[in-house]
Amino acid sequence: MNIQSYPSKLLENAVEEFSKLPGIGRRSALRMVLHLLRMNSEEVKMFTKSIDDLKENVKFCKVCNNISDSDICEICSSKRRDTFTVCVVENIKDVMVIENTHQFNGLYHVLGGVINPMEGIGPSDLSIDKLMERVKSGQINEIIMALSPTTEGDTTNFYIYKKLKEFNINVTTLARGVAFGDELEYTDEITLGRAIVNRVKFDDAPSK
Repeated sequence: MNIQSYPSKLLENAVEEFSKLPGIGRRSALRMVLHLLRMNSEEVKMFTKSIDDLKENVKFCKVCNNISDSDICEICSSKRRDTFTVCVVENIKDVMVIENTHQFNGLYHVLGGVINPMEGIGPSDLSIDKLMERVKSGQINEIIMALSPTTEGDTTNFYIYKKLKEFNINVTTLARGVAFGDELEYTDEITLGRAIVNRVKFDDAPSK
């Protein structure tokens, strides 16, 4: 059967929606939809309910912007975390990657992206002001800049570093090991863990 020829409009509509997901082509979408058709009704209800619950009930932590089931995420509310150290990351996936290294016990701040003029993303589009508010509270001793070492990441690092210079706070960055141009998401856990443990002062970091 031609991938573009569907025996059912309902099937075609479902494939169209699934193919909107990142990394999912129409062939993969068709396989997923056909798999759903083979599932029993109760399994399909659980599947769709999990998506509905995610969209309707997921929250963003009021402190760090991480995804949470409550107003304050488990990391920010934990009594076992180092509340004086904050790791600044681009997105929620980076939080998950760093947590998997088991080498960091502080808090996070999710920017929601990086400065990218080509895509119309400026400092005001990110949660930089919210980060500055956390720093102004006087409860933070160290900020770790853990953005991916790309041109956009480095630009964002430097912009935030300049804003932090007026505060008496230690600003560090990941040690060499994460190659320039790589995203944290695709860095192996051992390399990333070492880069966190061996972090260096931002102004002492070697130029790329």
